Amino acid sequence: MKIIADNTIPFLKGIIEQAGEVTYLSSAGFTAGAVRDADLLIVRSVDRCSREILKGSRVKLIVTATIGYDHIDTAYCEEAGITWRNAPGSNAESVAEYVLASLIRLSMRTKEPLAGKTVGIVGAGHVGTKVEYLCKSYGMRILRNDPPRAEQEGAEGFVSLQEIAERADIITLHTPLTEGKYPTYHLVDKAQVNAFARKPWLINTGRGAVTDTAALLEGMTNGKIGAMVMDCWENEPHISLPLLAQTVIATPHIAGFSADGKANATRMCLEEISHFFRLEIKDMEKITPSAPAHPVIDLDLYTSNRIEQAILSSFDPIPADRALREEPRRFESFRAHYNHPREFSAYSIANATSTEASLLQSLGFRMRFTP
Repeated sequence: MKIIADNTIPFLKGIIEQAGEVTYLSSAGFTAGAVRDADLLIVRSVDRCSREILKGSRVKLIVTATIGYDHIDTAYCEEAGITWRNAPGSNAESVAEYVLASLIRLSMRTKEPLAGKTVGIVGAGHVGTKVEYLCKSYGMRILRNDPPRAEQEGAEGFVSLQEIAERADIITLHTPLTEGKYPTYHLVDKAQVNAFARKPWLINTGRGAVTDTAALLEGMTNGKIGAMVMDCWENEPHISLPLLAQTVIATPHIAGFSADGKANATRMCLEEISHFFRLEIKDMEKITPSAPAHPVIDLDLYTSNRIEQAILSSFDPIPADRALREEPRRFESFRAHYNHPREFSAYSIANATSTEASLLQSLGFRMRFTP
């Protein structure tokens, strides 16, 4: 079997080779000529799997180590008999922890406590559900908007976008980029921004084109948006420099890039390959990230904001923000060479009070108790 794989997918090399002859390519290398004789493509979001690239190939299966799949021409795949699979939920914890860390940065900057704020979660799937859990643990109130889920499960527990615009102090976006009955392209457009009643903090870790860049810029100018955290951008990697200048936190689409999330996605891809081609792939259980350089967080090192400092010690968006602001043209390079952090569960907390331990454990941290 001939396999074409993106050369930046972690944990793949040394394991997938047992399934066939592997060629590793950069995203620019995914061309019609390169994939023509391949049976299997292993991709990520920057690897375009379009009709033009796939037509005439012998590709049978595409697996993407991502939650999103708008880089795959799924309509053509159905037409051509090509099976495709994504990795739903693989990096949900990572994105949720990014959202919480970013909110903590905003809270410390504005001196506004997070507890008691109302969070509007647009898209209550794998990621949105994790975000809801962390925000609730931190004392925030939740509004959920997810029309497909509301249709399937009933309207109770879900609200409209209009209600989120009117009531939310924070709006965080976790929808895929979809067409059809519930399209999400420019879901946050000029009309939606103008409906914002509480100058909300707006966070986009879903897909860039879910927001209208011009509407966001106007919203900042006319005071409808209080602050922006942008991880996903329209026209990536060619992002809007005026929008970059207006954000409080700006990162190069790395919210889901924890080492844990990457390991999950690679493992899920290998499981799909094993199932589809009915072959055994050994050593998948060995796909585990390395321990953090400093796995114990000692709260006695901090005189204030001890819980917040613990969270920021495990993940802080500011280094990625600074790098992107200094060299925005290196957007994709930053993604390709990102130092994938570990998630909260990889860290142990020392010298926590009972109240601190209760909250930090609910967020996923382990406790290190002194005998």
